[in-house]
Amino acid sequence: MEKSFEAGTASLEQLSFETFRQEVLHDYRWVCLSRETSLISRKEVLTGKAKFGIFGDGKEVAQVAMAKFFQPGDFRSGYYRDQTFMFASGLATVEQFFAQLYADPDETHDPFSAGRQMNSHFATPFVDKNGEWVDLAYRKNISSDISTTGGQMARGLGLALASKCFREIAQLQPFTNLSNNGNEVCFCTIGDASTSEGQFWETVNAAGVQQVPLAVFVWDDGYGISVPKKYQTTKGSISELMAGFQKEEGTNGFNIYRVKGWDYAGMCEAFEEGIRLAREEHTPVLFHVEEITQPQGHSTSGSHERYKDKERLQWEREWDGLVKMREWILANNLADEDELLQVEKETKEAVRESKNTAWNNFLGPIKQQVARTAELMEQVAASMPQAAAQLRQLAGKLQGMKDPMRRDVMTTLHTAISISEGNDAAYWLRDYFNDLKKENEALYNTHLYHEGPRSPLKVAAAKASFDADAPVLNGYEILNRYFDQLFAAHPKVVAFGEDVGNIGDVNQGFAGLQAKYGEERIFDTGIRELTIMGQGAGLAMRGLRPIAEIQYLDYLLYGLQELCDDVATLHYRCKGQQSAPMIVRTRGHRLEGIWHSGSPMAMLLGALRGMHLCVPRNMVQAVGMYNTLLEGNDPAVVIECLNGYRLKEKLPNNLLHFRVPLGVPEVVHAGTDITIVTYGSTLRVVQEAVERLEKRGISCEIVDVQTLMPFDIHHKILDSLKKTNRIIFVDEDVPGGAAAYMFQQVMELQGGYRWLDVAPRTITAKAHRPAYGSDGDYFSKPNAEEIEDVIRQMMAE
Repeated sequence: MEKSFEAGTASLEQLSFETFRQEVLHDYRWVCLSRETSLISRKEVLTGKAKFGIFGDGKEVAQVAMAKFFQPGDFRSGYYRDQTFMFASGLATVEQFFAQLYADPDETHDPFSAGRQMNSHFATPFVDKNGEWVDLAYRKNISSDISTTGGQMARGLGLALASKCFREIAQLQPFTNLSNNGNEVCFCTIGDASTSEGQFWETVNAAGVQQVPLAVFVWDDGYGISVPKKYQTTKGSISELMAGFQKEEGTNGFNIYRVKGWDYAGMCEAFEEGIRLAREEHTPVLFHVEEITQPQGHSTSGSHERYKDKERLQWEREWDGLVKMREWILANNLADEDELLQVEKETKEAVRESKNTAWNNFLGPIKQQVARTAELMEQVAASMPQAAAQLRQLAGKLQGMKDPMRRDVMTTLHTAISISEGNDAAYWLRDYFNDLKKENEALYNTHLYHEGPRSPLKVAAAKASFDADAPVLNGYEILNRYFDQLFAAHPKVVAFGEDVGNIGDVNQGFAGLQAKYGEERIFDTGIRELTIMGQGAGLAMRGLRPIAEIQYLDYLLYGLQELCDDVATLHYRCKGQQSAPMIVRTRGHRLEGIWHSGSPMAMLLGALRGMHLCVPRNMVQAVGMYNTLLEGNDPAVVIECLNGYRLKEKLPNNLLHFRVPLGVPEVVHAGTDITIVTYGSTLRVVQEAVERLEKRGISCEIVDVQTLMPFDIHHKILDSLKKTNRIIFVDEDVPGGAAAYMFQQVMELQGGYRWLDVAPRTITAKAHRPAYGSDGDYFSKPNAEEIEDVIRQMMAE
């Protein structure tokens, strides 16, 4: 029996060694596959088949080690160097990688962005076609990448914070499709140079305070493009610089590890421990992965030989992770030279085959369009002898292109239609051009907003109703009653921001509600607007319904990058696979002074296409907009009027059930002589002027636009203009700002110019910010006297 036991033990040890050996070789195969993908991809760019390339060569070994600990339910918030991680995690194929490199708009070929993003920008579905969240807890999840350096950090904080919410909020326990008791880790990758960005520091500070399972991997290759890290980072080391963040007993903070990017075994050991602690204890972790190399330099835009000396380049060749892993495998007798050569040969062949398949898939539909275009042009040429030579030359040029693009087909068709204009034989040519135009619009110009049943534009309107003895309350009390009912009815809703928790926000909309619903659902944050927005984005991506507060609209500048680059573009850049239905609650417009009375609508209109922009005139209207937004999947900004919190309003008896439709203006005062288009606090100034004007016999129609994005989708303003034949746009943005936007929407898109009897006008604030005090407000922003005078002048024309 003893001998038998010994034999069995030896067999198990042998089995264990063979299993380990095969796992190492499997990982080495991924390293070789990814390296060959980078090498061939660069050639594809330099030969003109792709526009630009940025690759993960040099980071392969670190990312293979990282992928070993990425589990179903986890999330990645990364950047454009993570191709090896994606391959090793089973979330991307080499063929898909090349399809994205070629900008193939077919989502079956590029499932990450349907050709809308450059290479190495990945995503996995978070929602289905109907906008319903998929079972995120049972799959590996990739939040859609962005290129802005450091921009992934803020969203990563929110994705990690969601795990804490799912673990600590009892009402969220039933949502097992979204979380496994908060055991998920968010893997966040970033280049060392990008740790200089404010997004990085704001995020790591917030993660350390909140204690969320965020695992930050810093790929340190010594440079930020051409700038060495001695100019980027104090002490030249992000881990040394963050030493004060190290968590100790009785404190919050990070677990910090320093590892070498070529040390496969060392990274596996460190990653396993750090990720385990993040998963179990929700302690954030930072892995400083040093001595990473870049065999091909930063990107296809230039050569690293321009800024690295010969010694550095030689060091990178010797300490390349692929080289060192190969040496380690041989030194530990895990494989012999012939085995490794076979692996390397097979991966090269596999990459070339995938590249060829991706290219043929991309080019095939275009060649079909070329053939059809040439066929139709020949038919027209046969019917138009006088233009036949020109048309055939044009078709021959298109057919002679080695690698035609869709735009080449469209420009050729357009030219041919111009040549054959007026000839009946060109009917099918025009028809085919229009068909392709629609097809290309679907490929490139869709999904800025949710287009399915969860679109807030499809939410049915429902009017507020009032009891006969409805109490009249201050505006902030209306909001407080509403939020109380909302949190009782909707467990996925959370709210946070500066002073939102303990004191219930600076204007008391959440007064007393943290004590009632808990610090996990209604909580304070530091003064960090960027990561407040990032928290909201990440929580929303994970299926929660966050209300993220910016204390004053002026401060949204701090958080604008996260909203502009990430939230507003999300649905478009992954063609509807992910949604972030966060609500940004803020307050602005008229009050006192430069810093607390902003109305920078043009900034938001220019930066936030992909979000809705709501400008309610009072708090009852704001409640109706919140209800509408919470039924949809789109993100939005709701700007409450600063001077409206103490205005008296009747309390609706259906606070949770009435809905203000988005994009539908409301006529708040009927008239026949002139249409006044406005919103927010300025509406009350307009009402003051109208009261005087009507005493002079001028009948004014006041239209509250209610939302700037979307804007008047049913052309109600045009209906008013058809009746009055005069129109003026009034707001408190800068000249040429939101008033000019409304002007363009009505005059150009709605064709309002056809109904004008006099020239239209805009009245806005002055170009400078408002001076302090009541006089500053009066002379800096539109006042009733100015509005009255301009309208009287228009009536006299």
